[in-house]
Amino acid sequence: MALFGGTAQATDPAPADLRVIGVDLTKDEQGLRVSIPREHWQDPAKDKLADRDFMAWLPVDFHDGVIEAEMKADLAPGAPDFARGFVGLAFRYDGARFESIYLRPTNGVAQDQVRRNHAVQYAAFPDWRFDRLRRESPERYETAADIAPGRWVHVRIEVSGVRAVLYLDHRTSPVLIVNDLKLGPDQRGGVGLWVETATIAHFRNIRITPR
Repeated sequence: MALFGGTAQATDPAPADLRVIGVDLTKDEQGLRVSIPREHWQDPAKDKLADRDFMAWLPVDFHDGVIEAEMKADLAPGAPDFARGFVGLAFRYDGARFESIYLRPTNGVAQDQVRRNHAVQYAAFPDWRFDRLRRESPERYETAADIAPGRWVHVRIEVSGVRAVLYLDHRTSPVLIVNDLKLGPDQRGGVGLWVETATIAHFRNIRITPR
């Protein structure tokens, strides 16, 4: 992927163009494949479940603009019960902190309405992870969405200052609006292909258009 002077090519970067944190990264006929090795899967019997900083990321200087990608996620064989196919995009990553919006595809087809309402999530690492946001501001940073495991979904995130707006599948109506990005208006940095426990994700047609 090339990024020059405010424009970006809509071609997938090569694995060598990305940096990795705790993930396996390859490229196959479906696009970029990102997964977490089994030894890094979370275990709720040992640790509190929370969002982590495992991703493949592009070392671009992104502040305001638009990030687009097509992505899909499947559960890995032997996935634990809490696995949801977590997959999303991190942005403004400065090497320690980042904002993110991610999907829980299995929640999109769950037969429980509460789980359905948790299909999309905003979080900010490391201090504003999903558990804190859900506890302190229930329903404000999560929502339902028409998504499912193994199904490609087009994701578009428009970022400006402390505001991020998520659109799915080229719809004109946003799925999620965040008006108070927790890291503030001056945060900037890389863009990440983010995953969590027991997810096998694919990304393609990645496009970054800075303002």
